[in-house]
Order: sequence, then C-alpha cells, then structure tokens
Amino acid sequence: MSTATPAARLTRRRQVFTLLLLALLLLAMAVASLCLGSTSYRPWQLWAEGSEAMLARDVVLTLRLPRTLAALAVGGLLALAGTLLQILLRNPLADPYVLGTSGGASVGALSAMLAGTTAAVVSLSAAAGAWCSTVLLFLLAWRDRSASQARLLLTGVALASFCGAFSSLLLALAPNDSLLRGMVFWMLGDLTGASWQLALPALGVLLLLVWPLARSLNVLGQGAQVAHALGTRGRELRWLLYFVAAAATAAAVTTGGMIGFVGLIVPHALRLMLGQDQRLLLPAAALGGGIVLLAADLIARAALAPQQLPVGVVTALAGVPVFLWLLQRQAGRA
Repeated sequence: MSTATPAARLTRRRQVFTLLLLALLLLAMAVASLCLGSTSYRPWQLWAEGSEAMLARDVVLTLRLPRTLAALAVGGLLALAGTLLQILLRNPLADPYVLGTSGGASVGALSAMLAGTTAAVVSLSAAAGAWCSTVLLFLLAWRDRSASQARLLLTGVALASFCGAFSSLLLALAPNDSLLRGMVFWMLGDLTGASWQLALPALGVLLLLVWPLARSLNVLGQGAQVAHALGTRGRELRWLLYFVAAAATAAAVTTGGMIGFVGLIVPHALRLMLGQDQRLLLPAAALGGGIVLLAADLIARAALAPQQLPVGVVTALAGVPVFLWLLQRQAGRA
C-alpha cells in the first residue's frame, strides 16, 4: 500500500468529478445490462406500443432489472469489503474471502442444500454461516487482546482452509448429480434469480457508516503506531472495519454466492489510479465494484447465449491474470 498519491492532492473538484464519472459509467453499464443478453433490445423499444414492446418490458423489468440491481449491489459490497480489509490488514492483496467469512457462508449454504431446504433457507443459512465464522474468528484472534494484523490474518486463513475442506466434504456427500450441480453453481457464484432487496440497502448503509471516518482511515492506513501517536482510536476503528467488512461480505455471498476477485482487484486498481485517500477511494470502490460485476455478468449471459455461465467463473478467469500481475509487481518492489 505504498503506491500512494498523497491525500493532500485530493480536492473537492477532483473528488466530485471522479465520482460523477464513475456514476455515469455505472449507469451506462446498467443500461447495457438491461438491454443486452440472449435477446437484445434498444432502450426506446421499452416505451413503444404493441406485443413486442410488452414482451421487452416483461423481460427487462421482471428478469433483467432485479439481476442488474443485484450485480450492482454485490459488486459494490465486495469492493467495499476489500478496501476495508486492505486497510485493516495493511496488505493490498487482502480480499473479502481471506478471513473465512465466505467460507462460513459456503458451509451454511451447502449444508442447507444438502438438507433439501428452500432457496430462502439456503440464503439464511449462508448468512448464519458467515456470522458464525466472524464470531469464531473474533474469539480466536482477539484471545490475547493484541488485535494484531498478523494474528488476524493467520487465524482467518486457517478458518478459510477449514471451511473449504468442510465444503468439499459436503459436496462429496451430495446424493445425486442434480443437487451436486446446484451446489457447485452456488460455489462458483451465480446471479440467476438473485434478490437485490437485502444487498442494495446494505451497501448504502455500510458505505454511509464508514465514509465519514475516511480521514481516520487515512491515518490508520499509515500504521497502528502512527495512528496512536496522532490520537486515533485504532482498536475501536479496526473493530468497526472488521465488522463492516464481514457484514458486506456476508450480504454479498448470501445474494450471489462465491464471486471471487472483485474485492481484490477493484480496490487495488482504483488505488493505483486515484491514490490512497479514503475520502475518494471508499465511494469509488462501491461504484467501481458495481461496474466490474455488471460487465462480468453481461459477459456471463451473452458469451455463450442462450446458455449462461456462472458469473464467478468470468471474474475468476479475468481476475487470476490480474492477481498474478499484482503479485509480480509486489515482488519487483521487494
């Protein structure tokens, strides 16, 4: 996180211009997501008369609009969580899944699927699994009250590994191919039938909760000792960051399953372009995550239409090369 553009360079005009540009890009991607797919429509067709226009409105409003809003919200939540975790752990390669939150959600969701429950129960089980892993991580990592980044990271990695192994066990216990396919699709990340009613308000609330603390986060990003010397309440702030990141990850995973790399790539790319000032980076990450996931979901729907790919496959195929580039870039600086 040393590639900083100094926070002092951020002006009100630059902040407004950048966020306005990202908002326009998000709007353009949302319109493309609504109009393009296995069947494409022009925006003005939605206001025309006739049976074709009615069919177009039905497809857009019933199928594509909820999916578009879900992609926007999930992408924003993952990118926001990634930004906060990279501040919390002071590691630009941290992402929302590194602390085991998504692993807990996976165990909860797959257990519910294996028990033959409804989709609503699967979502609730995923949320419960995410929060159980969060509480467990707290109990283990804060046992010595040190709250160090290293202890938190190592405990999270161990939890994530355990949850991954448990999820594999649940997959092996699937009694038939149909159920196994559904479980694998959930783990790959899929926005088909995703509901935005939880994720979108959660994104707004969590962003409003941390954005006013951006100046303190700028200080915390310089290290715990610097933050303490400047009078920042570091322990309380780290607590807040952790729980907001965990809540954002839980809401995203509950809505769209395991969608990787958005929370890793988007904050890092924005940091390279915009600098490290959290007054700009936090809202930019929320907008940028939505843009990236909307683009990935559009590719997932249109690449092999009418067949649809899990959006998590698209983000992984695009994200792995970028992730490797980031690793190489970091190694070159060491």
